[in-house]
Amino acid sequence: MQGDEQAAERPAIALDDVAMSPFLMKVTAFSSGGTFLEGYVLGVIGVALVQLVPLLGIDAHWSGLIGIASIVGIFIGALIGGWVTDLLGRKKMFILDVSVIALLSVLCMFVTTPTQLVVLRLLIGVAIGADYPIATSMIAEFSPRKYRAISMGVLAAVWYVGANVAYIVGFFLIGLEGGWRWMLGSSVIPCLIILVGRMSIPESPRWLMAKGRQAEANQIVRDLFGANVALDDEVTQTKTKFSKIFQRDYLWRVLFVGLIWLCQAIPMFAIYTFGPQIIGAFGMGEGRQALIGEIIIGTFFMLGTIPAMILAEKWGRRPLIITCFAVMTVALAALGLIPSPTILMVVICFGVYALFSGGPGNLEWLYPNELFPTDIRASAMGVATALSRIGTVVSIYLLPGFMATHGTGPTMLAGAVISLIGFAVSYVWAPETRGLSLAVSGAPEFRGR
Repeated sequence: MQGDEQAAERPAIALDDVAMSPFLMKVTAFSSGGTFLEGYVLGVIGVALVQLVPLLGIDAHWSGLIGIASIVGIFIGALIGGWVTDLLGRKKMFILDVSVIALLSVLCMFVTTPTQLVVLRLLIGVAIGADYPIATSMIAEFSPRKYRAISMGVLAAVWYVGANVAYIVGFFLIGLEGGWRWMLGSSVIPCLIILVGRMSIPESPRWLMAKGRQAEANQIVRDLFGANVALDDEVTQTKTKFSKIFQRDYLWRVLFVGLIWLCQAIPMFAIYTFGPQIIGAFGMGEGRQALIGEIIIGTFFMLGTIPAMILAEKWGRRPLIITCFAVMTVALAALGLIPSPTILMVVICFGVYALFSGGPGNLEWLYPNELFPTDIRASAMGVATALSRIGTVVSIYLLPGFMATHGTGPTMLAGAVISLIGFAVSYVWAPETRGLSLAVSGAPEFRGR
């Protein structure tokens, strides 16, 4: 009794200001499963196609469809999933989408035609795309403001982890007869691990508050953080309207987030997907070294997310993204302007680009969740994700033909121009949201600069 009275006398701590705890680390770890799965399924299909092309008689047309099927699915899933998540809640979708990915992964093991593979890959993409707004909303709405950039940075890093794990799995299975089945079905393993972890995570209390379910929200906060922790009082009941994303002050935020994601995604996916071919064009090896090249490139991109997590809090969101886009532009421009660069120069420029891409890469996940209120947060993240996947499709389809026609130098310059656009957009529009609560940063009257 006395303990309860003492707890009541202590001043309430806002959910935005609680200390990091094992529970919050668990939310981040299992929420990042969606990005891991995207990196994994996009990576493993490339290795599996080595066996599937002759087996199923896959020509260039079908190979292209298989390559982009999951990306198109992500585009669809992100748009729909974000809106449904804002309507129905984070928890339900949190469990449903991973269960669907697991089932579809098993079905991929038994395909007998290219059409079946395209359909299943498309559906897997829809489920993965839906997970992005779900998982990022969970992280943003549970994470304290002090650790939000680090938590979101984990999402960016785990994408590359998933891709690298896929290439490692493919490396060991590619020599086995029927190894493609195990490659495509192997994603069910991380799905089950993610699913078990997510089942113990409750509904977002901020979403419950936005839906008028205050008693449930307060109970979850008390159970997780103690009686002296309170939800932000500015989270009020609001009806979810998808069209709100494009109204008034929110429209420029959608344009800003979409543009910076496109400007980072187009060169990044081009370099990541076709890295071995690009490096080969610079005279640095090809063929059997392809998988090793993919792993090395992915590792550089992954490492770049780590300092970005810290600098986003220590330095700020705005200076981080402006500086990173500037350095990325210089790195690609150097490869395009220097005739016959040495191997050392190629390695340095690609390494610098990959490392500094961590800044925009992290903030693409963080900004949409900080710039929009609870009632449309997942919807806004879905729109941003969908726009980014347009860049992915552009990269996969246009880069090989552009390189064949114009060569590596102009290709690098094209990437530099895209990064320069990202720099200009960030310089003009990038807001500073460091240290702000979700309610303040997402308020209609908030101005970035």
